[in-house]
Amino acid sequence: MGIIIKPIVTEKMTKMAENKQGRYAFYVQSQANKIEIKKAVEVLYNVTVLDVNTLNTKGKRKSRYTKSGIISGTTPSYKKAIVTLKEGDTIDFYSNI
Repeated sequence: MGIIIKPIVTEKMTKMAENKQGRYAFYVQSQANKIEIKKAVEVLYNVTVLDVNTLNTKGKRKSRYTKSGIISGTTPSYKKAIVTLKEGDTIDFYSNI
């Protein structure tokens, strides 16, 4: 499996890509570092990466009430990378559809 798991396509990230030219977010493997993420994005999307910001998000505890009782667990932890591209470079996530 590659370093990049999937891109984050939400309203917030779409606005960030439009307003702050060239910022895109990806879910990445938790062991990946910034250099590996930069190389993976450059190879996969054929763009020039200027900066990589990463953040680790811890899973949250959740519980729900069902007919059979209370079910409790956690949401998964994940690592997110926000990538800044060179001015003029863009990534089109919808071209493969």
